[in-house]
Amino acid sequence: MGGALLDHWMSGGENFTIVDPMLDQAPDGVRLVKDRSAIADDRFDTIIVAIKPQMIDDVLPDYAANLAENGYVLSIAAGASAARLKKAMGGAPVVRVMPNLPAAVGKGTSGVLAGPDVSEAQASHAMKMMQRTGTAIAVESEDMLDRATAVAGSGPGYVFEIARAYVAAAEQLGFAPDQARALVLGTMEGTIAMALANPDTSLEELRNSVTSKGGTTAAGLDALNGDGGLSDTLTATLKSAYDRAVELR
Repeated sequence: MGGALLDHWMSGGENFTIVDPMLDQAPDGVRLVKDRSAIADDRFDTIIVAIKPQMIDDVLPDYAANLAENGYVLSIAAGASAARLKKAMGGAPVVRVMPNLPAAVGKGTSGVLAGPDVSEAQASHAMKMMQRTGTAIAVESEDMLDRATAVAGSGPGYVFEIARAYVAAAEQLGFAPDQARALVLGTMEGTIAMALANPDTSLEELRNSVTSKGGTTAAGLDALNGDGGLSDTLTATLKSAYDRAVELR
């Protein structure tokens, strides 16, 4: 995920350094070093945490001295609290981010949590960083970041599964797999684009605008969610994902 985000972060004009003993090549314009000793005397305005959570307590303390006086920590490490990161980084201000997979193509949706000691300038910089990767939503607490994880962080999995089932249904209606995929993904893409282009129109109104009484869409919608089953399933989906995020704190 760090590499996917970096491709878009670079559009802001900042200079980036990666410390990774396993990486053989970095994007053009990015400095790559294999060991922290290579940057021992360097100071950075932002240190980005893109490691596994279980590595934080062992790895991060060595980098506390590399943070500039007015710098902050930006973390995409899932499940690692701001308090834990702050302690590991010697009391530095921390911004936690929960991005999702579409950030790889510049269409991500991220929850952004600024810790209590984060300045307005630091929070603004973190938001601008994440907006380069797509949509960024500020949240007010670790709990709300867990809820954002349930909605957006895990969300691509739900959407892929819905699309998979939609394509399979189209194939059962007689379309070849490539035709079914094109019809379904094109319909989903166009519908979402229409919703985004009309932010002041509710999704219910948009749905009604393509639904004629007694028509084909009305018949399909009645089968899809006439009994509220789809709504109940999605509510249960988000609740289950949120509960699991709480367990993993």
